[in-house]
Amino acid sequence: MGIKILVVHGPNLSLLGERERDVYGTVSLEDINSALIRKAEELGVELIVFQSNHEGQIIDEIIARRKEVDGILINPAGLTHTSVALLDCIRGVNLPVVEVHLSNIHAREEFRRKSITAQSALGLISGFGLDSYLLGLEALVSHIRREGK
Repeated sequence: MGIKILVVHGPNLSLLGERERDVYGTVSLEDINSALIRKAEELGVELIVFQSNHEGQIIDEIIARRKEVDGILINPAGLTHTSVALLDCIRGVNLPVVEVHLSNIHAREEFRRKSITAQSALGLISGFGLDSYLLGLEALVSHIRREGK
């Protein structure tokens, strides 16, 4: 069995390409998913992709998939700054996690500069647009392979 990664897109990311183009650019969620699938094929890994605008659904998905995946690539979106429940879930499933953001959260409003959820992540990549996701996937797969999946 090969490496399988759960990709989680948080609230409002379904509006990418339409909302706040000055912050997030014109890339759509479909564009991101297509690029991730191509990168996963290059890396020889399988992806399960999930998006929800609801914190509880995201937590339920992570818990439901915890035994079938080897790691999680997550953009918690607005939950990044608010969700202790998501932090606890990520800690609880005991999987390697890489957090990604399209924009540089440290160059934005004060309340966006702290990631609660990153406390449970191997690392956080932000500010590189679509490349944040691709770099995050590469780093996660590299970590899993190094740790001997």
